[in-house]
Amino acid sequence: MRIFRMAVVAGFALAAAVSVRADDRPNVLFIAVDDLNHWVGHLGRNPQTSTPNIDRLAARGVRFTHAYCAAPLCNPSRAALMSGQRPSTTGVYQNPDDWRTVIPKDLTLTTAFRKAGYDVLGAGKIYHESFRRAEEWDDYLRGAGKDPQPKGDLGVGGIRFAPLDDARDEDLREWKIVDYGIEQLGKPREKPFFLAVGLHKPHMPWNVPRKYYDLHPLDSIQLPPTRPDDLDDVPPAGVRMARPRGDHKAMLESGRWKEAVQAYLAAISYADAMIGRLLDALDASPQRDKTIVVLWGDHGWHLGEKSHWRKFALWEEATRAPLIWVVPGVTKPGVACARTVDFMSLYPTLTDLCSVPTPKHVEGRSIKALLQDPAAAWDQPALTTFGARNHAVRSEGWRYIRYANGDEELYDEEADPYEWTNLAADAKYAGKKAELARWFPTTDAPPLKASAPERESD
Repeated sequence: MRIFRMAVVAGFALAAAVSVRADDRPNVLFIAVDDLNHWVGHLGRNPQTSTPNIDRLAARGVRFTHAYCAAPLCNPSRAALMSGQRPSTTGVYQNPDDWRTVIPKDLTLTTAFRKAGYDVLGAGKIYHESFRRAEEWDDYLRGAGKDPQPKGDLGVGGIRFAPLDDARDEDLREWKIVDYGIEQLGKPREKPFFLAVGLHKPHMPWNVPRKYYDLHPLDSIQLPPTRPDDLDDVPPAGVRMARPRGDHKAMLESGRWKEAVQAYLAAISYADAMIGRLLDALDASPQRDKTIVVLWGDHGWHLGEKSHWRKFALWEEATRAPLIWVVPGVTKPGVACARTVDFMSLYPTLTDLCSVPTPKHVEGRSIKALLQDPAAAWDQPALTTFGARNHAVRSEGWRYIRYANGDEELYDEEADPYEWTNLAADAKYAGKKAELARWFPTTDAPPLKASAPERESD
């Protein structure tokens, strides 16, 4: 590793000597992490996690402690973030929905940067892997390959995990994806770049080298806080999303809940190590001091909370994810922002910071003011949608869910951070529900497909 770093430094020094760039707008390093919930060190939700590289990035800039996805599954979340349009506008609600049929190329974040003269480059999972539009990019990595497969046991039902005893870090496709990012950071350019690097892990299967499992010894694993009666006050629509007789029932019967938690933590640690390689390369690059870095997870993940596994729900665990911004000349190191934001803010914030025109169709709001002052006034809560007319509004103190059939949930997030007590039926909270309900979408586009949530190919 030391030899690799020396070579990277030497290469970047040479690049710096020959690089001439007339355009002084900042570069963008856009890091997406698949299925990464809020189990990262700096958010404190799970003290068992080990994410030193994500945390060192957070220490350099502004970390948002309450950031939420537009949709709690891969395809709609990414389509919304990259297009600037919410699922309720496009009708892209599920993973099988081909977003390209309703989101023209001219509307996307990548196109906005290309039109503004940026080199737009990408690798890994930025959009949902089933749907990619090559003409949005100046260059995109092809052929990252497939991950090695474990021998023997593969997990519990659809929750797939196993350590890789014979694999090295570089045997997984993440290594090649990050290599692409490192290579692009080292190239001399006349134009600023928008470089998107999308990691698949910790998406299932949680098959990573054994050493990452060893970081989280099984005998020390603690289960997430749960209550066996948690769904008793959840309305039928919420219970249907939880599917307690599916993954959770299988996990309880297997007796392997702790193994699954260990495996997810191991996959997070592997992703963190790959992010570390990318940050090391940026640090050694002549681009460091003129590059905006934004890191985001596309949604959250349940590991038994509310008798639920995976994403596919409107609760805190399924919707909250990391969001970190490092912006030269704008952010200060070591800052936490407690304002509640959603990922629709990424598109307009990036265009705002880079002097790129923000298209009129973009529904999110720039958070540049919060990057400059994390205590700045902010009156907009986060909005998450899962399927047609199912919405959750998350303010700094509350979560209000209203399902398509009219079922409701209301949680006091300060007093009840694991959302164990549904207050929606209590008349004294009618005013709070009305206050939050005004943030629900005013339009609900019909679904592109009458399909159930995708459980595997996500």
